[in-house]
Amino acid sequence: MNLVVLQNWLDNASFAILFLTMLVYWGGAAFPNLPYLAALGTAGMAIANLCMATLLGARWIEAGYFPLSNLYESLFFLTWGITTVHLIAESSSRSRLVGVVTAPVAMAIAAFATMTLPSQMQASEPLVPALKSNWLMMHVSVMMLSYSALMVGALLAIAFLVVTRGQNIQLQGSSVGNGGYRSNGYRLHKAAELISQPLAPSAENNGFARFETSSNGNGNGNANTAVLNLVSTSEPQTVASAEPLSPQRLSLAETLDNISYRIIGLGFPLLTIGIIAGGVWANEAWGSYWSWDPKETWALITWLVFAAYLHARITRGWQGRSPAILASTGFVVVWVCYLGVNLLGKGLHSYGWFF
Repeated sequence: MNLVVLQNWLDNASFAILFLTMLVYWGGAAFPNLPYLAALGTAGMAIANLCMATLLGARWIEAGYFPLSNLYESLFFLTWGITTVHLIAESSSRSRLVGVVTAPVAMAIAAFATMTLPSQMQASEPLVPALKSNWLMMHVSVMMLSYSALMVGALLAIAFLVVTRGQNIQLQGSSVGNGGYRSNGYRLHKAAELISQPLAPSAENNGFARFETSSNGNGNGNANTAVLNLVSTSEPQTVASAEPLSPQRLSLAETLDNISYRIIGLGFPLLTIGIIAGGVWANEAWGSYWSWDPKETWALITWLVFAAYLHARITRGWQGRSPAILASTGFVVVWVCYLGVNLLGKGLHSYGWFF
């Protein structure tokens, strides 16, 4: 089997495995009582990751340069990075919901690269002069890994918004700084219980209602039969107006918020290193560290969006809905920076089939 045939087999196998893995994760979310589906989904992502790594390695051997010179190669490198970050996030959070949101995106990217791009865009070609540099591996690979991490973190933020139904909740701490721990954010009480006494506002809860377990007849907290209701400290003598949020859903939201924060915290330094490496390469190739090329401009916008996200969490103690919305915006910005700018065909980064 020659390398071209092997590559064609591997890209189709990667798509098929990711498609089946997506179905496994969705089935596991629909039927949580089937624990073997989670292990099967993890195995599927690992196998797809290995297939794409082999594909990229085969292209490296065939072409003689690091496989990041055209859109086809960069898409598979991006998908490989997403599956790698997924495996890290899943092992850290132990939540199958990670695969529910990452598997469809990885599958869609692989499908686009395999089935949509014409054969001439998938073939290996000699490098253009601008790419014949050792900085190709340093700059482009680090940027692609940062895109992968930031996309996964943003997807988990979107999942957080879905799980919490967009409610403004305060979570147990995963941020550094003020507001990093849920102190009196909610009152946890039985489903049939009405709030009969006013809740005094507290300087510690930043306008959130209080969180505490109700007591049963023996005076012990009974969280198993309770549901979580969002109540306002400024409107006493009322029943919670928001839909109940169960303790299990709150726990899942805390996990998603925490792992999203950590994955974005991993992707942001990679993005910073990639931008710096690109500036050094640009100075060697074009005589200027920064030329406000459209790609450079959107890379800076991406950096500012996630810098604002981390600044808000680290120095301001933001958690919950507000940073999740900001990270979700970052998902769109990353795609514009990675692919949208290149579709215009303008600027110094327009070579290499949109990359």
